[in-house]
Amino acid sequence: MGLRPDEISALIKEQIKNFDNVLELKDVGSVMTVGDGVSLVHGLDSAMLGELLLFPNNVYGMVMNLDEDAVGAVLLGEESTIKEGDEVKRTGKIIEIPVGDQMLGRVVNPLGQPIDGLGEIDLTTTRPIERVASGVMTRKSVDQPLQTGITSIDAIIPIGRGQRELIIGDRQTGKTAIAIDTILNQKDQDILCVYVAIGQKNSTVAQIVEKLRQGGALEYTTIVSASASELAPVQYIAPYAGVTIAEEWLEQGKDVLIVYDDLSKHAVAYRTVSLLLKRPPGREAYPGDVFYLHSRLLERACRLNEENGGGSITALPIIETQAGDISAYIPTNVISITDGQIFLQQELFNSGFRPAIDTGLSVSRVGSAAQIKAMKQVSGSLKLELAQFAEMQAFAQFGSDLDAATKATLDHGQKVREVLKQAQYSPRLVEVQVVTLFALKHGFTKKLEVEDVNEFMDSLVENIQMTHPEYLAEIKTQKVISSELETSLKDVMEAFVEKFLKLKAKG
Repeated sequence: MGLRPDEISALIKEQIKNFDNVLELKDVGSVMTVGDGVSLVHGLDSAMLGELLLFPNNVYGMVMNLDEDAVGAVLLGEESTIKEGDEVKRTGKIIEIPVGDQMLGRVVNPLGQPIDGLGEIDLTTTRPIERVASGVMTRKSVDQPLQTGITSIDAIIPIGRGQRELIIGDRQTGKTAIAIDTILNQKDQDILCVYVAIGQKNSTVAQIVEKLRQGGALEYTTIVSASASELAPVQYIAPYAGVTIAEEWLEQGKDVLIVYDDLSKHAVAYRTVSLLLKRPPGREAYPGDVFYLHSRLLERACRLNEENGGGSITALPIIETQAGDISAYIPTNVISITDGQIFLQQELFNSGFRPAIDTGLSVSRVGSAAQIKAMKQVSGSLKLELAQFAEMQAFAQFGSDLDAATKATLDHGQKVREVLKQAQYSPRLVEVQVVTLFALKHGFTKKLEVEDVNEFMDSLVENIQMTHPEYLAEIKTQKVISSELETSLKDVMEAFVEKFLKLKAKG
């Protein structure tokens, strides 16, 4: 019952006749369905995963599903002008964005187009937003500090250049404030910054831009914004666009800080896109799962060795928890990918201890290798002292008669907390942090009342800046407290405590 030779010949002739049409079909397709930011396209047999497609009216789409009979694409623009049957063309390009120094001081969308009203960005260099992270052999251990300007982080949970440190906590606990303070503190530190806003309100992003402009930080910062009003696919590609901009500078041997604010909203955007494309949204295997979504992003933050330029990307991803639950699916994913976490607690925030960092749950797994020796000398026992204070405080609530040692521990713990309190948008220089922690460590606050500690520290720093600026300069340049400097600092502080107490006594 097989085909006769003349039938086979007719079939082959028919296929040869339609050969040009087949070729055309591979590069041009038609819209089958469109809606909610996704479209099914028939006929693009040669489309690649992540490829840009051109829809009518210059609307771009990105291929995310390669099915047998259709291609699933997410739209990166207005879908109201697209209808069933419209022609769709392949561009042959994987989605890429412009990169370069002209991005500094600008607010762009995830396609690299300016949205700050300051005119076009004239860049010819582009990079694909998806890229395999640098291999192990090109990397180097973290050994240089990234100063945040926040005493409780620089002293207890230090961050190194090339590290990935998660900022995690409930809504409205000061997560973004920590990230913005860190960006402000990079002034004159030779670090470029990228801030990626995912699913934020436009007004919030505008406030952040203004705050960075006022602090003189906008000139070394690029802001990538995919606001809450944008389509889910645009929010989904935002962090990859941000790290692509950072990688251009990384390969020039520069140090970059990137903030992802926040990856919880990024996971929601990805889940939305996945459900619309009818693919499993969450916990199934590579490559569609949320773990791979964030691991391939954060793995691109690294410190390169000297042969590869010695640049670094330090990542500060932000995750929002529900009622402090750090054991939920997305938080545990990102905790396992990063090199430590800064955990912010609602109770501490509400009690006025800000930044509300829980030093018990927070950890930096590689940062201590990058911490300067002077800071190590003065901050070694802080974590233990705060832990003892928290334990004693809970215990002291039940008993009124406390022995002298317990009273002393509670008093010292309260003073440590006062020193670690810090106003928003006021990062401290590392040498100033070292001086204040030195005074704390060597007991110069023992005779003071808890409420006078902050005033004392401010006055002490001011006094040293005026009378002995060389002490601060030595800490900054030598990065260590020598025995001679230790003696000199003790002498200055001893005299200042007496002076301060006399002024307080006079009232």
